[in-house]
Amino acid sequence: MHFIFCGRPSHGSVSLSVCSIHLKDDCFENKSQNDAGFARKLLLKDKSVPTILGSTTTTQTQELKDAAGTLSPGVINTHTCRLSSIESSSVREGSQRCMRVVQCSMPAPALVFVEGTGVSVEVSQLTLAIAGSWATRFGIIHDSGSFDLAVNNIHIYTLLQLADDAGHLSISTVQCSANVGGVGIHFQGGASFFFKPFVSAFSGQISDMIREKICPAIQQAINGLETTLHKIPVNIPVGRYLYLSIPLTSAPAVTHQSFELDVKGEFYSRSSPSEPPFSASVFEAPCAENHMLSMSASEFFVNSAAYAFLSSGALQINIRDDMIPKSSPIHLNTSQFGAFVPQLRTLYPNMEMQVLLYASATPLFSFSSGVIDIHVPAAAKFSAVKPDGSLVPLFRLDVDGSFNGSAWIDKKLSGAFQMKNLTLTLGSSEIGDFKTDTLEQMSVMAVKLFVLPKLNAVLKAGFLLPTLPGFSLINSQLLIKSGFVAIITDVEDSLTGL
Repeated sequence: MHFIFCGRPSHGSVSLSVCSIHLKDDCFENKSQNDAGFARKLLLKDKSVPTILGSTTTTQTQELKDAAGTLSPGVINTHTCRLSSIESSSVREGSQRCMRVVQCSMPAPALVFVEGTGVSVEVSQLTLAIAGSWATRFGIIHDSGSFDLAVNNIHIYTLLQLADDAGHLSISTVQCSANVGGVGIHFQGGASFFFKPFVSAFSGQISDMIREKICPAIQQAINGLETTLHKIPVNIPVGRYLYLSIPLTSAPAVTHQSFELDVKGEFYSRSSPSEPPFSASVFEAPCAENHMLSMSASEFFVNSAAYAFLSSGALQINIRDDMIPKSSPIHLNTSQFGAFVPQLRTLYPNMEMQVLLYASATPLFSFSSGVIDIHVPAAAKFSAVKPDGSLVPLFRLDVDGSFNGSAWIDKKLSGAFQMKNLTLTLGSSEIGDFKTDTLEQMSVMAVKLFVLPKLNAVLKAGFLLPTLPGFSLINSQLLIKSGFVAIITDVEDSLTGL
């Protein structure tokens, strides 16, 4: 109340409201969605308060704030009439006034893809009901009151062009036209009866004024959207080790029924970014005729993430004996490993061991019809732990593993994998040669009985697909094709269900 009236008023109204122009953009949860036309209502964040008092802010409601014209009845002198927003006598100079839209009726806009250009947006039969105040001057006589304004059958057509601007999606207005079917005004208070006979003449001026301001207002909104799009980063941090580079590689390809965005889509190490030793292959993304959205990712996209993790040093782990469950039949000490490597019992009796397990090269994913294959080259360096904690290098085992499986979407992204092959060979040794057959058999058994069941339990629980705030994906399907995977889905507004 102090903000609106610059003090405490003697009385208030139960329908008192504050325009959104008095609140900063970060006070709303869905400001960008509302500006882009994807949300019909602005949602305030908890504890948001209006802080903008000045009249310098420009909004679409301000564009309709005042309208003035002259009326000449013929038998008397010309007099001037002005329409403006409803203003309380308590509002001081410098406060922002808003013309209040009390009702808006708009059928769903028609969006049509225009091949080679972008998208056209057409709105028909838009109707607005607006409340405001009027003021008139006839010589030294001044009078005022309120009015109700109905704007009927507004028709708007806009053609928008989609382009690539240095890797960012760009949008601009190519064509805009607007028409106002009619305006009805009902004046109240004061001596409104005096000029009611001339309402039809004044209505034409209001109708022309609204029509002339529609396209500039649309252009202003598109400019704001263009600014927002340009602020979207093309390099996005992903966790501690990676960032994802997603600049456009070309202008959007628009057909009569869809538009396609070609994005680089490559992961890099945040600490040591570099190109991987493999290149991307061209693939043809499927067209989702019965769905709203299709997203495809090649093997290169997934494998670049694996290479970035490898470059960051993230694909390694030190395994100590205290990390192994006490119920395990095998523990990391020279006494038990002496059964597989006899010289351990002689050279380093009764000592704990430690293993550095790491990826020796980039794990690679490959996609074929309905199947995901993974090749994992790794190595395990074994060391003996002295009483003072220092390490004595023993030997290195080279591991070559291959797995396959599949993935699907059932509300969440889920999957399951199995082992195809696992081999162990002695890569190097400081204690002499030994056979690895028994160790290989034990490793195969451990992966099948312990590692894969835990991994598949996590994959079965699934992961939520990433979405934009306020939206959700429905009717989603995952397609695994040769060289790439694709998700086809519909998009639903979480607020309206549309």
